[in-house]
Amino acid sequence: MSEGTPCMWMRGGTSKGGYFLAADLPADPAARDALLLGIMGSPDPRQIDGMGGADPLTSKVAVVQPSARPGVDVDYLFLQVFVDQALVSDSQNCGNILAGVGPFAIERGLVVARDGETPVTIYMENTAQTAVARIQTPDGRVRYDGDARIDGVPGGAAPVPITFRDTAGSTCGALLPTGNPVDNVEGVEATLIDNGMPVVVMRAADVGIRGDESREALDGDAGLKAKVEAVRLAAGPLMNLGDVREKSVPKMTLVSAPLAGGAINTRSFIPHRCHASIGVFGAVSVATACMLPGSPAAELARVSEGRSKSLDIEHPTGLMSVVVELDESGAMTDAAILRTARKLFDGRVFGHEGGGG
Repeated sequence: MSEGTPCMWMRGGTSKGGYFLAADLPADPAARDALLLGIMGSPDPRQIDGMGGADPLTSKVAVVQPSARPGVDVDYLFLQVFVDQALVSDSQNCGNILAGVGPFAIERGLVVARDGETPVTIYMENTAQTAVARIQTPDGRVRYDGDARIDGVPGGAAPVPITFRDTAGSTCGALLPTGNPVDNVEGVEATLIDNGMPVVVMRAADVGIRGDESREALDGDAGLKAKVEAVRLAAGPLMNLGDVREKSVPKMTLVSAPLAGGAINTRSFIPHRCHASIGVFGAVSVATACMLPGSPAAELARVSEGRSKSLDIEHPTGLMSVVVELDESGAMTDAAILRTARKLFDGRVFGHEGGGG
């Protein structure tokens, strides 16, 4: 019987998954991925033989290690374990799982907690960018309970504010890989943008929907999904991503006028299933698109004046607030977002025998 692999299961933002120290996983990526597939129970739509929750949002992994980079506490690699395919992808970041990295690093002794609040500087290996998460640590211990609320998660928790820097072009090489705020892709006007996450932003009306449909209705619309996928496949090379048939990026976001007092309303595909909310970096990219004159999002968005703007991005289960800071020229300098996290389990997790765990 295998001794298992040390692991902490955590909810980070509106996602959850396994958090591992890099030293506890196989160094060889193929062996690591085989182990993680076994741990999650993939490929299987129910993930019945593993820890995955039969949804991309609950089949995620964070790999964390001490950082050798100056001014950085830990390095974080995000891995998306596909549900119904034997595939583990590192082609994207995840700002929700990121919310649990700071608490995990403190719990594992990689960062010494301060009394009150502990900033944890995190290098995101997927995109070579840095974020700073501020973790509540009264008496030098991570606090998970609190009054901060985020849509998509019941109840309150301790706030985890996260500031992102220099995220523009983190995967595609430029904020706008084509250089245009709007391109015609497969007959649809779209903004191809990467401000922490490669996203194709399109008007919902241009693909035949209102934009307020339920996640279940959109997932059941085969014609819509085929159209969205055709745009995605065509956008991949334009975004310097190459053939994206087996990649989890770019994400696809359909926008419409706000319905609940926010800046913009969204329905996102990640990339083949409709997101229950919206990803953190996806929200940052959409918020950025809202400020590009002439873009589909800008035409529909309601954005406040001033160099500091709070944009509430509407999604199927509520709002996600993105605060952006602009310089004198109007270029974005920082984006911050509020998340929460909670430790769910700490112990050992088991993959298939012979799979390394």
